[in-house]
Amino acid sequence: MSTTPLTIYRPGLAVGRDAQVLHRAASPEFSGWLEHTRPAGGCSRPIRLTGTITAVDRNTGRITRRLHTDELPDRTLYKACGNRRESVCPDCAWVYQGDAYQVVCRGLTGGKGIPASVGRHPVVFATFTAPSFGPVHHRHVPRHTCRNRQRCDCRPAPCRARSNAGACPHGQPAACFARHDADDPRLGQPLCLDCYDHDHQVVWNYFSGELWRRTKQAIDRHLAATCRQRGIPKVGIVTDSGKVRWVPPVRVSHGKVAEMQRRAAVHFHVLLRLDGVDPDDPDALVPPPTGITVDDVDAAVHYAASRITVTTPPHPDQPDGWLIAWGAQVDVRRINSTDGELTDDKVAAYLAKYATKATEATGHCSTRLTPATIDDYADPEGDHTARLIDACWHLGRPTPADTSSGAATHGDRQDSLDTKPNIYGGLRRWAHMLGFGGHFLTKARRYSVTFALLRDTRATYRREEDDQPTDAITVGTLTYIGSGWLSEGDALLANTAARQRRESRRIGREELAHEAWLLGAAA
Repeated sequence: MSTTPLTIYRPGLAVGRDAQVLHRAASPEFSGWLEHTRPAGGCSRPIRLTGTITAVDRNTGRITRRLHTDELPDRTLYKACGNRRESVCPDCAWVYQGDAYQVVCRGLTGGKGIPASVGRHPVVFATFTAPSFGPVHHRHVPRHTCRNRQRCDCRPAPCRARSNAGACPHGQPAACFARHDADDPRLGQPLCLDCYDHDHQVVWNYFSGELWRRTKQAIDRHLAATCRQRGIPKVGIVTDSGKVRWVPPVRVSHGKVAEMQRRAAVHFHVLLRLDGVDPDDPDALVPPPTGITVDDVDAAVHYAASRITVTTPPHPDQPDGWLIAWGAQVDVRRINSTDGELTDDKVAAYLAKYATKATEATGHCSTRLTPATIDDYADPEGDHTARLIDACWHLGRPTPADTSSGAATHGDRQDSLDTKPNIYGGLRRWAHMLGFGGHFLTKARRYSVTFALLRDTRATYRREEDDQPTDAITVGTLTYIGSGWLSEGDALLANTAARQRRESRRIGREELAHEAWLLGAAA
């Protein structure tokens, strides 16, 4: 490939995008460049790397090939950013959503190394919501008559019809008689910004992961107690040291997705699958013992949600800490049951969709905030989102006990070592996420396949598709040099080619499915 210098056209110069496209497409290396950028073709801001790529034989350790990025088009290696957020990179989010669907669905139906027998295990789909931090505008449909909830046009009830509500202490009306449309920007906004407890909400978002951890423990313990009451014995497992460890005969594997509500409080959608324990193979996925049903899982979820709370550590603004608990609305539905409440495909698609979302529902979307950018988003007298961000920044401020606020001097070094850092300091790190610092898709180790396995499978498929040797290990010594395409014309060409490839694959899948249907109908 040619290594002649490439003229780089940047946005804002006199040369327009059309000229950039013509310049790239007319170059002799255009086909090679298009193939070179294929792995990052649809990415909005691909990562550009420079360095050496070495192929090593897996069996002998001999170097079979060495390539420097100076020999590649643009003298750089393009890699997709891999961002899961649809608002940041739609193409990478599309790939992540497909992986998320597989992670969730394999835990319900089996496949990709998960036995198909898990499809017969009791499973519930539970939704855990945050409590109220103040009245907000909401849309409630008492009775649905529509066929598709995604396009619901049913008449909603009045938002907060209170004939004798009067006004709040700040003079704002405590009632709302409007029937909000689904796209009404007032949905999720407090009736009174001054009455709303923004501090408590961001702290709830921050500690919601700990609340879920304790809730999961309570569900496991409740099911273990149910087994004892019904005379189902524990299972003895031989450890690596040769000792026998007695464990409950059932365990719950979960897959969890966090969703940001319009009021900017997270709530969790959780799949809870009941598994048994095989004493000969503790890692095997086996059905639960007879006597424990989906009704027991349902009861364990409601029991844990109504009793588990977390009291946060003291804070200068709240010496007794904040109480972190679930809201009153805990919805539990059964998957693939005889009453047909929900199917595994619908649930997997629903959770995969929310795995690519973040704070977009609140109208806020930004990267991590810093002291230089915080003033652009935080305002104690601003709108709902601005006050939440300000609460994160204010509550996460350094305290005298926070050793991260600055380097300790020789005289107070021992005092700093004896004092715990400010546990609320992470609120500043996650201010752009309105306090929530957890991952939006998590799962138990035994629930399903991993994202790493799916990525490795995809990489192996691409190597085989490109006729690359599968017994070779690729070692890259690469350095980051920038993000984004070199010009708007390059972005247009690469993204268009990626969309065409994706469309051709979709059409191919549809044709194969139609052909299989015709063969089945003929048989």
